[in-house]
Amino acid sequence: MSTVIETQMLIRKSVNIVFNAFVDPLITTQFWFNESSGYLEAGKTVQWYWPKYKASAEVNVLKIKENELIQIEWGEPKTKVDFIFEKITSMQTYVKIRNYDNPLQDQALIDFVIDSTGGFTTVLDAAKIYLEHDIVAKLVEDKFPPFTEETMAKA
Repeated sequence: MSTVIETQMLIRKSVNIVFNAFVDPLITTQFWFNESSGYLEAGKTVQWYWPKYKASAEVNVLKIKENELIQIEWGEPKTKVDFIFEKITSMQTYVKIRNYDNPLQDQALIDFVIDSTGGFTTVLDAAKIYLEHDIVAKLVEDKFPPFTEETMAKA
């Protein structure tokens, strides 16, 4: 049986606004990664960057179903991530993020589950704050050290 990591959040914006926030890097950089090589499109590979952490991720976009689903493969080891968008009302969207197809076992799997669950929860929290209140909360940038004047000035 495969381990599925899931986190979710209601965002009080229309489904097209919430969906677009995850495919358009000009918006996504306000709450998740700092830089991107491009817009998410099915069949495309993009790079996401977090300069403070000296980290990047190659993201393979497997499937896009407008206002419903973004499916990517990323990470080390490579895992699949589904971003599922459910219209609740004209101004409410329920977003689920599912991370699965992880080959890890034992303590490595436990560590991955903790990191992935915490990371995607932080992303959804930051997205909610940004989309509902137009506040760039920098939750991802502030999650881990180093907390130096130099790194915080760049974040």
